[in-house]
Amino acid sequence: MRDITGFALMVLAAIVTFYAFPYSLAFTTRVVIMMIFVLSIDLIQGYTGIATLGQAAMYGSGAYAAGLFAVHVSQAPLLGLAVGALAGGGIAFVSSLVLMRAEGLTQLMLTIAVAEVLREVANKFSAFTGGSDGLSGISPAPILGIWDFDFVGKVGYIYAVAVLLAVMVFLKVLTSSPFGLALQGIKDSPARMRAIGTPVMRRRIAAYTISGVIAGIAGALAAQSTALVSLSVYDFQLSAEAIIMLILGGTGRLWGALIGTAIFMSVHEVAASVDPFNWLFIIGALVLAVVYAVPQGLLGLPAELRRLVRRPQ
Repeated sequence: MRDITGFALMVLAAIVTFYAFPYSLAFTTRVVIMMIFVLSIDLIQGYTGIATLGQAAMYGSGAYAAGLFAVHVSQAPLLGLAVGALAGGGIAFVSSLVLMRAEGLTQLMLTIAVAEVLREVANKFSAFTGGSDGLSGISPAPILGIWDFDFVGKVGYIYAVAVLLAVMVFLKVLTSSPFGLALQGIKDSPARMRAIGTPVMRRRIAAYTISGVIAGIAGALAAQSTALVSLSVYDFQLSAEAIIMLILGGTGRLWGALIGTAIFMSVHEVAASVDPFNWLFIIGALVLAVVYAVPQGLLGLPAELRRLVRRPQ
């Protein structure tokens, strides 16, 4: 029942945003895409306990794959989305064979290294990727041959929201399944899960691969919505900001990823427009305040308020 209410509020918020900010749909589409990206991190960090600061590796691979597919093969958006998902999942699977053998800080550094290597590869093969100039010439065809992408961004926004809803439903089903419960058990105690016969390594690789698929979808959406892919899709800053968004909203509950992303990007947009030089101070203060007052993230704020009200005087 709680999930149904959550999805209803999610759809309502998307509709209100569509009509309340008709000339800011490019920005709101970026917010939706980042929500998908942060959800991919929540699956591996919030549910499985895999440390990462290099999720941009899968996001960037999905963006370049979808962009190259659009330029050289087909402009069909859904096909491009599938290609981006496969690219993100493929990079995640191959890299996880090494990453899942490490723990803690070593694992964290390796995830960053993967993203940096892929960035250098994209820069090296500039004849195909455009290098520092970026990959251009992406012009998505009408969705299902019916809905054409418009200049204002209405179709692009609805398209991104529909993909977000599909990803959210998939992750809700996945995390509630025996597989999802096994991931939470692995996060709490890998040794205990091994003792009861759970193939911990295979579960981690599977989770990392699925998260890569979702990150690849986000990257493909970004490529299609902006019609450009640059080397910045592999930036460390992208992964780091996504982690902050997840911490703001609350890890391991999916809805927190959506809340944290919406608040972070909205505050970022307003703060940067008010003071382009010191907006990071406002973001930092926000993060510190949330971590201090609500360690579980903004999603845990109602529970924290109830606890304070019930505290005996």
